[in-house]
Amino acid sequence: MKAIGYPKTGPITDPDSLIEFEAPEPTLGPRDLLVEVRGISLNPVDTKVRVRAEPKDGPVILGFDASGVVKEIGSKVAKFKVGDEVFYAGDITRPGSNAELQAVDERIVGKKPQSMDFAEAAGHPLTSITAWEILFDSFKLTEGGHQGESLLIIGGAGGVGSVLIQLAKKLTGLTVIATASRPDTNDWVKKMGADHVINHHESLVDQLKDHNLQPRYVAALTATDQHLNSIIELLPPRGHVTFIDDPPGLDIKFGKQKSITFSWEFMFTRSMFQTDDIEKQHELLTRVSQMLDDGTLISTVTSNLGTMSVELLKEAHALQESGTVIGKNVLSTM
Repeated sequence: MKAIGYPKTGPITDPDSLIEFEAPEPTLGPRDLLVEVRGISLNPVDTKVRVRAEPKDGPVILGFDASGVVKEIGSKVAKFKVGDEVFYAGDITRPGSNAELQAVDERIVGKKPQSMDFAEAAGHPLTSITAWEILFDSFKLTEGGHQGESLLIIGGAGGVGSVLIQLAKKLTGLTVIATASRPDTNDWVKKMGADHVINHHESLVDQLKDHNLQPRYVAALTATDQHLNSIIELLPPRGHVTFIDDPPGLDIKFGKQKSITFSWEFMFTRSMFQTDDIEKQHELLTRVSQMLDDGTLISTVTSNLGTMSVELLKEAHALQESGTVIGKNVLSTM
């Protein structure tokens, strides 16, 4: 099958940073689906892996979001059949979606939203899973039970922030404060449903004092190391902060007196470690698909860059690395 991968680590400006090559078709495990990939999207993890993880046995196929059509099923598949339209975020330990075909465990797959084409649908799995797990696994919130409490989202206009704002508003009752720093990102997070918008290039502490708000929960989606002291100052005793980025080091001891809870969210944990509750990702994607179809959630896709090619994927990686993408960029594959 045709695939696009990276043969070595390095900058996206390298002429061979991404190449097209012939790869063997995936071999299915008992719970696997063989999916004919129809749409993909870009996430920060694509660029991080390309820069940090040196290939050992030929080019590595990236791609951690996809939608497509089930072509074959493994011997123990129970949730899907050939011909089903699906979407998923995949497994970071297996070949990705920048290929004609991909094998993926049915327990981390959902039915594609019927209201969306394949490319647009591919923009939602990874960010939706991450946002959902922040709220209900990391913070351990319950649906509808948090009126009077607030959540601060640092980096509200990115892919995860865009979904997190919506899920928090629709499902938890939290007051949502999101950070943004440009007129277009300010408008975007308001569109997603944020109750308040503050600038992450200015003092978070002073701005929240002006709003008379003290968040009990903080989702630090970017630049955590720059904001950590402010986060600890802002949180009340027994407050909770969840990180998704990769700061080189965090000195969290100043949170001890407040008994602050620090946690990381990594949506690949369940698939990497085959956890007992891996099927929760199928369940939450099924719920997200329904919410997108009935209009409870609105699409976070802002740009379809075209039909996947080496050059367009390079462009997508460069845009992702620029840090200026609002919502999600997607590509078609057929």
